[in-house]
Amino acid sequence: MFTGIIEELGTITQHTRGLLVVRAPKISAEAALGDSVATNGICLTVTRLATDTFTAEYSDTTRSVTTIEQWKVGGHLNLEQALTLNTRLGGHLVSGHIDGVGKIRRIRDHGAQGVFLDVWIPTALQRYVLQKGSIAIDGVSLTVVACHADTVELTIVPHTWNHTCLVDRKVGDAVNVEVDMLGKYVERLLQAGRAPAGALTWAELAQQGYGS
Repeated sequence: MFTGIIEELGTITQHTRGLLVVRAPKISAEAALGDSVATNGICLTVTRLATDTFTAEYSDTTRSVTTIEQWKVGGHLNLEQALTLNTRLGGHLVSGHIDGVGKIRRIRDHGAQGVFLDVWIPTALQRYVLQKGSIAIDGVSLTVVACHADTVELTIVPHTWNHTCLVDRKVGDAVNVEVDMLGKYVERLLQAGRAPAGALTWAELAQQGYGS
């Protein structure tokens, strides 16, 4: 589990299909073999460590549902180590299991107010996103400002924008999207009919503004 608060920007030094080497002095010094590292939001396992790099391997499934195949040597990556029981939960609970690939529709720089980012997300994920709810974009925990027909509007404060690889993003770029896992669990319980008697229904949740 992760929080969506980025610890370090890594740099890709080697990338072949299924294998990724990242230069990240801080995380390489603190990690151990077998540790999990969220890499642009993807939970990857450390399989090798060097002085200032770590190596991770990934499966064809990861390749097919994330942006990892598009990553190039020299590119930057948002990195976060797995949280511990004494970690401050500054963002929200992030699993590192990407739900889908979104696309940046619009970027508006408002100076001291931050950057406004509009991201298209797949239709299947839109029902899990709500105004003032949480979403992880390339591993960064962000708050949803507004939900539109097929996009979410996000505001990113200058510090986050400048200290994550979001600063490198352009209109049209693909991004990894993980929605808030709590919504998926609620949906699963309702679909399976295992919600206790008197539990909330989707209609009642909608009346309270959830999913709108």
